[in-house]
Amino acid sequence: MQVIGYLRVSTDEQASSGLGLEAQRARIAAEAAHKGWDVIWLVDEGYSAKSLDRPAMTEALRLLAAREVGALIVAKLDRLSRSVVDFSNTLALAKKQGWAMVLLDLGVDTSTPNGKLVAGLMAQIAEWERDIIAQRTREALAAAKARGQRLGRPRATPDDVVDRVVDLRATGLSLRAIAQALTDAEIPTTRGADGWRASTVRRVLNSHRLDLESVASQTGGQ
Repeated sequence: MQVIGYLRVSTDEQASSGLGLEAQRARIAAEAAHKGWDVIWLVDEGYSAKSLDRPAMTEALRLLAAREVGALIVAKLDRLSRSVVDFSNTLALAKKQGWAMVLLDLGVDTSTPNGKLVAGLMAQIAEWERDIIAQRTREALAAAKARGQRLGRPRATPDDVVDRVVDLRATGLSLRAIAQALTDAEIPTTRGADGWRASTVRRVLNSHRLDLESVASQTGGQ
């Protein structure tokens, strides 16, 4: 089977000196010799594991998706990613596209039953982590709102313009009609656009709503 041997080092010092690359290559080469794999080497030098947006990784995923190779081999999980979520997403992609992932440090080989089991457990951990992060985010937002902290971007539109938009909306005009009225009146937009658009009016109204909610929270809703 033809496989990709993926190597990565993170810092400029490692990239220039080659620290770590040879050890990764030797470990993958030994496993490939044992399994009879034909290795295509792809290397990301000087790239962190914060995301999968790296040149060699992008090329690896392209070759795998095209079924030009059958597996992605890395010496250690952290050479692929330090994000459990990214790893889980890559596992899901491998399953969908029909290629295998091999992590030599963890003994994971998704072409085998045992490897699939371990990978599945790691994917469940990643899903749990996503749920925990989402829950903490919701709780933090709720706590901020309860304190009267305004959520969203600070409003930059002048008060008189906001009042005018609110008054026009109260008459029953559509967002597009309000935008046209403001443009006809030559009222400048906050961001210096040529004219008002329905989306701009919507942002002003949403920002005004957040301000009202913040005031209501601070005064106990009175």
